[in-house]
Amino acid sequence: MAFAECVADRVQIKMGNNIAAFDIEVVDTYETRAEGLMFRENMARFSGMLFIYEQAQSVSFWMRNTLIPLDMIFMDQTGLVVNVHSNAVPLDETSIFGGDNIFAVLEINGGLAETLGIQAGAQLQHPAFNIKTAAWPCKN
Repeated sequence: MAFAECVADRVQIKMGNNIAAFDIEVVDTYETRAEGLMFRENMARFSGMLFIYEQAQSVSFWMRNTLIPLDMIFMDQTGLVVNVHSNAVPLDETSIFGGDNIFAVLEINGGLAETLGIQAGAQLQHPAFNIKTAAWPCKN
């Protein structure tokens, strides 16, 4: 199977022999991460938002001012999925702990991770992950 060239506004997730692709927005500054998907009334089915941190760290999310249910996919610095939180409830301010040593978080429409079989151990491909250490590196 031929793979698309890695580009900043698209991710691929591999779960065993299955691959899903999402058109994404990248948020990689404090300000853009703080706003996230707040106030959005909908999101296309295979779209999402990729939160990228300067370094791996403990992360928690909430759904303040977020109007659509979301799945949150938490990854380490290699792009390996370490945790998935499914169907975060819109407007809920309860803290959702993603884990320690989290480098990136992909938010997609609620319920889609389960439908696609995305779970811990899946691999995400994106240029944010170092080509030398990525679990599923981008092609040169």
